[in-house]
Amino acid sequence: MYLSRIELDVKKRNTMIALANPQQFHGAVEMGFKGDRKRNLWRLDKLGNKLYLILLSEDMPELGGIVQQFGTGQAPEIKDYTAYLNTMQNGTLWHFRLTANPTKSLPNYAEGAKRGKVCAHITTEFQEKWLMEKAEKCGFRLFAGSFGVTHTQWQRFRKGDKGNQVSLLSVTYEGILEVTDVQKFKNMLINGIGRGKAYGLGLMTVIRR
Repeated sequence: MYLSRIELDVKKRNTMIALANPQQFHGAVEMGFKGDRKRNLWRLDKLGNKLYLILLSEDMPELGGIVQQFGTGQAPEIKDYTAYLNTMQNGTLWHFRLTANPTKSLPNYAEGAKRGKVCAHITTEFQEKWLMEKAEKCGFRLFAGSFGVTHTQWQRFRKGDKGNQVSLLSVTYEGILEVTDVQKFKNMLINGIGRGKAYGLGLMTVIRR
């Protein structure tokens, strides 16, 4: 596994277009890998006055295309993530950041409907409750007051030129968690959490406290 970071040039036309339509970033990420297509997690991170694309991938990426399209010209940072995962143990505390799409499924009473309608949690209370409920299944524990929502933003775009309209609520969480089941926890870090993974959602990153 590899964790990569590319500084983005927010003044570039390509970057401005992609910020309005994350499918542009998704396509660029997929072009960074050869062979069979695999699910790669990514998200946008703002640190100070700089914006980065963070990418988690099973294979070593070729990021020259992303740097050329969206970057500042700075070489990307690429780190061995497998070695980092192997340092994790039950009972350890970690600072985390997660950008996800917290949702709920509502009953669909339409004739012949097989599944409920998926809707976003739009209040902070239920956004935080959603993550608390996910935590146990994903091998970690959250404590009230130890985390919170730091940013929310609607993403509305079309798939392709004439595709369906997509509406996703992007919610960023930050705080402290405790690992309770290290294998489940590592699986969550690798595979992401929630919906919208192709569009920059679901990637959690952690730093040892």
